[in-house]
Amino acid sequence: MKIKTLLASSLLAGTALFAGNYNVDPMHSSADFSVKHAMISTVKGNFSTFNGSFVYDEATKTLKSLNGTIQAATIDTGIKDRDEHLRSADLFDVAKYPTITFVLDEVKGDKAYGKLTMKGVTKPVVLAFENGGAATDLYGNKRVGLGLSGKINRSDFGISWNKALETGGVIVGEEVKIDVALEGILQK
Repeated sequence: MKIKTLLASSLLAGTALFAGNYNVDPMHSSADFSVKHAMISTVKGNFSTFNGSFVYDEATKTLKSLNGTIQAATIDTGIKDRDEHLRSADLFDVAKYPTITFVLDEVKGDKAYGKLTMKGVTKPVVLAFENGGAATDLYGNKRVGLGLSGKINRSDFGISWNKALETGGVIVGEEVKIDVALEGILQK
């Protein structure tokens, strides 16, 4: 009986080690997107500078809160001229709106409910939530992995620039796919 109690206590103590406040590790995280181009292909890109924090309880596998900020000027699609246009007043207007933010309201099952702000417009969004689990790295740091993915309509956020194509349709699709992978480090 004592061995079972000791083992149960050890397991509970081990999982409790992962509960707490985490800062997003940008070296092991990503903020990616994709959007249709000319209605026939997909352009992919990412934002290279972002930060965030979250509160996670490993014992209940519950994400309690999450706040993230992306520096909009760090948009990168691999094409310099396109990226400059994306930063312009036509699209993200990064001079006036330098950040994109996400604040989690709650997680229910595999859905994350929160508020996304882009170009000064805040809208509720529902994203697929993935709990990647917890691990201790080679240096003894406690880490948790999370994933958020989904689709938004860029026009809902005031990002509505477009051009009509001769063959019908438009140059930039309205639907944007979002794929965010976060790895957080437990704060000591």
